[in-house]
Amino acid sequence: MLDEYIKRILTAKVYAVAVETALQPAAKLSERLANDVFLKREDQQPVFSFKLRGAYNKIANLAEAERSRGVVCASAGNHAQGVALAARKLGCKATIVMPITTPSIKIEAVRALGGAVVLEGLTYDEASDRAKLLSSERGLVLIPAFDDADVIAGQGTIAVELARQCEGVPDAIFVPVGGGGLIAGIGVYIKHLYPQTKIIGVEPLESASMHAALAVGAPVTLDRVGSFADGVSVRRVGDASFALCQQYVDEIVLVTTDEICAAIKDIFLDTRAITEPAGALAVAGLKKKVAESGWQGKNLVAINSGANMGFDRLMHVSERANIGEQSEGIFAVQIPEKQGAFLTFSKILGARAVTEFNYRLSDAANAQIFVGVALHEGPQERHAITEELSAAGYGVLDLSQNELAKIHVRHMVGGYMPGVENERLIRFEFPERPGALIDFLESIGTMWNVSLFHYRNHGSDYGRVLAGVQVPESERAEFEAHLSKLGYPHWDETENPACSLFFG
Repeated sequence: MLDEYIKRILTAKVYAVAVETALQPAAKLSERLANDVFLKREDQQPVFSFKLRGAYNKIANLAEAERSRGVVCASAGNHAQGVALAARKLGCKATIVMPITTPSIKIEAVRALGGAVVLEGLTYDEASDRAKLLSSERGLVLIPAFDDADVIAGQGTIAVELARQCEGVPDAIFVPVGGGGLIAGIGVYIKHLYPQTKIIGVEPLESASMHAALAVGAPVTLDRVGSFADGVSVRRVGDASFALCQQYVDEIVLVTTDEICAAIKDIFLDTRAITEPAGALAVAGLKKKVAESGWQGKNLVAINSGANMGFDRLMHVSERANIGEQSEGIFAVQIPEKQGAFLTFSKILGARAVTEFNYRLSDAANAQIFVGVALHEGPQERHAITEELSAAGYGVLDLSQNELAKIHVRHMVGGYMPGVENERLIRFEFPERPGALIDFLESIGTMWNVSLFHYRNHGSDYGRVLAGVQVPESERAEFEAHLSKLGYPHWDETENPACSLFFG
């Protein structure tokens, strides 16, 4: 298998559409991490992603009779653009099935490249089913996103460039993982040349399909995956890519949304380029591995896999980046409701910069404050602030790792309403499609009273909602059954300490 893949990679046809991307030193990141860090800039490709390599190689290797029938694929973005560009270059028609939740910027990009867009389903899996049906009905050739030898070989050409561009043998190469095609292609070639180089995959904690597969020794299907790093939101890795990863991948590092956002900021500071969440995964994993292992003086490479970032997501990324790089802590603090209390509280914080301060009177005795504080010494400083405030007699809770607080509560301080009975606080994820919000309100609001509602669009496939619903104890079972039937992912946050503090 190794010799066959090496041959496929070395003979892969990609440069009719792809360019050899730079291996760029990351000076600021290198200094901060005490390692030599290099970024492989696949965000510099014509479609701002590595995906066109595998797509073109696959279509170029089809027989002329197959290309004349046309090709079809399912994708929410980067693979779609790669297939559309490759098909246009090779003179064949491309049909691209995309979920109806796909951002318009990606849909228009595919159409601009000549692809015929079919919108189907709320998820990639539903779009994939439609693509398979079209392939069967119309005789179109299905172009897989990752589970195909020619696609894997096309992505493997990145490793050929890396081997030529690196001045020395890299100690480790960090690669984002979705379906596994990219890391499989890079892993098989690099390990052939440099067996000592570690190949380290990076996945979001909420979409860790390769991590799960390697743990049990076979591909598994996750119940659900997160939507933030949509470029790697894959419920099941490919069979072919998994087989290669079993042999050539050393480990998988899992990272959080906040760590991804911090990595996007790191890349921007070194390159002035803004990568998409999936594109920044490798840097996030590299930083985490260095912190956990204590590595110093090593030669480390991160694959910047793409930059198809919707502009409307930048606010969310910026908001979470400081927490991800542990340069901001957020706290709930209870102070006495009396004259001069704010001044006393501020003096305890001293010269530390306050990044956010939210307050509303809750009762005659105490005030509840939501405060953000700039940090210069990471978690240790966060713990020190908590201890200082506690020692001064304040009730304090560190909310820096509380997902509900970071998404909703920081924008809703003052939402407490006395006298609300039987209130359940439920966090939902809604598919961003026309009518989803109305469906929810009609379903819940006609049966139970909605007492609180907060929604923010983060520019991704799913919106986040926090709802307060008044449900008498006698109707609790009926309510839970109704939520299950509704089908939206949801979490009961009634007992979350952030809710208790701010909403009563």
